[in-house]
Amino acid sequence: MKVVVGLGNPGQTYAKSRHNIGFMVIDQILKTYVASPHASKKLQAIIYFLDKNRLLVKPQTFMNASGKAVNRVVNFYKVKPAGLLVVHDDVDLEFGEIKHQFGRGSAGHKGVESVIESLGSDQFNRVRIGIGRPPAGVEVEDFVLQNFSENPQEVQNLVDRASEVAVNWLKE
Repeated sequence: MKVVVGLGNPGQTYAKSRHNIGFMVIDQILKTYVASPHASKKLQAIIYFLDKNRLLVKPQTFMNASGKAVNRVVNFYKVKPAGLLVVHDDVDLEFGEIKHQFGRGSAGHKGVESVIESLGSDQFNRVRIGIGRPPAGVEVEDFVLQNFSENPQEVQNLVDRASEVAVNWLKE
C-alpha cells in the first residue's frame, strides 16, 4: 500500500496559499488519474483511490493538526512507513527547490511536526517543496498563509515538478 498525503488547510480561504502546495500537488496528480473523492469523517480526510494499493489523501484537519488524519489513514489502511509520502511546503528551501527525503525531522514545520508526533516516528518519505523565506518584517506564520506572489506559471511549474516526483514514487 502506498499513500501520498498532501498537507494543506481545508477551505477556499487558503486554497492558493503557500501552505497549501501539498493540496495543489494532489490536485495536479488527479489530472492524470481518474479518482473520485471520498470524504471520510472517521479518518478526517478526503481520500482518492487510484487503485486498491495507491491512495491520495488531503487531511481535513488544519495544517497544525495534520498528524491526526495521517495517523488514522495509516492505521486504517495498514500503511508501512516506507509506503507513506508526505508532500509539504518548506521555507528553508529556495522557491522552486524540491527535495525527496526519508526519515528527517520537522525543521519547525508544524504540520510535519504533527505527523511525526502522531505516528511516533519520522521514518516516512517526504517531498519538501521550496517556497522561499518571507521578506524582512513578515512572520513565517503569516507568509505561509499568503497566496504566492511569484508568477502563476512559475508556481504551476513547481507544482508540476513536485507532482512528477510523487507520481514516480507511486510507480516504484
